[in-house]
Amino acid sequence: MRQYLLLFSLLIPFFGYSQEVVLNKVIARVGGEFILMNDVEDNYLGQTRGMTNVPENLRCQIFEGLLLQKLLTNQAKIDSVKVSDDQVENQLNARFDRVLAFMNNDMAQFEEYYGKSVNEMKDELREDLKDQMMAEEMRNKIVEKVNITPSEVVDYFNSIPHDSLPYYNAEVEYSELNYYPKPSKIERQRVIDKLNSIRQRIVEQGESFEDLAKKFSVDGSANAGGDLGWAKRGAFVPEFEAAVFNLEEGQVSPIVETEFGFHLIQLIERRGNSFHARHILIKPELSDNDKKIARQALDSIVQLINKKDLSFPEAVKKFGNKNFPSYSNGGRAINPKTNTNFFEISDLEPDVYFTLDTMKLGEISAPIEFRDPYGETAYRVLMLQSRTEPHRASLEKDYSRIKEDAIIRKKDSELEKWVTRKIQETFITIDPEWLAKCPYLDRWKKNT
Repeated sequence: MRQYLLLFSLLIPFFGYSQEVVLNKVIARVGGEFILMNDVEDNYLGQTRGMTNVPENLRCQIFEGLLLQKLLTNQAKIDSVKVSDDQVENQLNARFDRVLAFMNNDMAQFEEYYGKSVNEMKDELREDLKDQMMAEEMRNKIVEKVNITPSEVVDYFNSIPHDSLPYYNAEVEYSELNYYPKPSKIERQRVIDKLNSIRQRIVEQGESFEDLAKKFSVDGSANAGGDLGWAKRGAFVPEFEAAVFNLEEGQVSPIVETEFGFHLIQLIERRGNSFHARHILIKPELSDNDKKIARQALDSIVQLINKKDLSFPEAVKKFGNKNFPSYSNGGRAINPKTNTNFFEISDLEPDVYFTLDTMKLGEISAPIEFRDPYGETAYRVLMLQSRTEPHRASLEKDYSRIKEDAIIRKKDSELEKWVTRKIQETFITIDPEWLAKCPYLDRWKKNT
């Protein structure tokens, strides 16, 4: 069942790759859901792009993953499991944002690479993504009540042969408080005056918003004249959207401040909760004195923590930046590779590693300057929570990890039982050619 879960995360790559011949032959039906030949091929081409050694049975693995998805989606519709349009749109935007970030938000590069615009690609993927999200919601519903007792954790650990116990490298756990310097009032006013001048050129002198966006805007949309494409409510920060939904088509907003800087926004078109807008973004520049003030503010916060006037989690909640994943985790840093609080040395950013390497448990570092994912200057202080030497897994040192793995295994088992039962209860047909090519799909062929 673990292979199912791996495949489940790969069912819909960021983008499929269309072929010259439309392979629209139905190769399986699961209840009211259908799998087409091009569903498999698009996934196959998406996963193997750039690969040198492709597993021989990869198409069969993808096909089985699709069967599982359709089984879950079919049941989700029977059970009236809901996924809202806003949820789908937010997930869709997040995926495209990650891809565009790799291209420096260059829309022309995107269209050259994929042969379609962002909006065209979103339209193609929207329904498939909604089905995938419904299947995931159904899976969560199946395993939501699965829990585990301490004795089950011990039994699970004892069932693993000693030679098969994982060997963990040296690891650390740490907390962080992230803080952004604030530009001076003089610099803020300089940006506001500049945007007011640009707005006057558009509104009063009739100059092109697009041309001025290309000249003055500092974000990736500048190359496209500030065009942000179609989006649904919830895709942008609240201040930006509040301004958009107060505009008439063609109207230019007053200056809008968000966490990203100052904007002028022009509404191109609106359809219900969807809108198409362009903007000009200008960010105030930070001076050396602005950075010095930020470091001093963090030093003062650290003093409050060391005096026990504030706990580290309280300081994070009061002074930290909410856009970092650690903010909602009491400041505990989360390893994106493992989704745990443990970091191997190779997982740490160099400045974090060299800072933690000389610290004692519970100690808080001096402020460290870094760049956030958007290239903005920020500062953080770190607290070392734990440090372990290389060792073989043990209940004493690794109980939380072993418990997490035991829960995953138990959920896998619960899902496996559900799949076995639902296969018997659901009308399923599979193209005999695929059964011949993928003999381990026998469990799915009861009605074929």
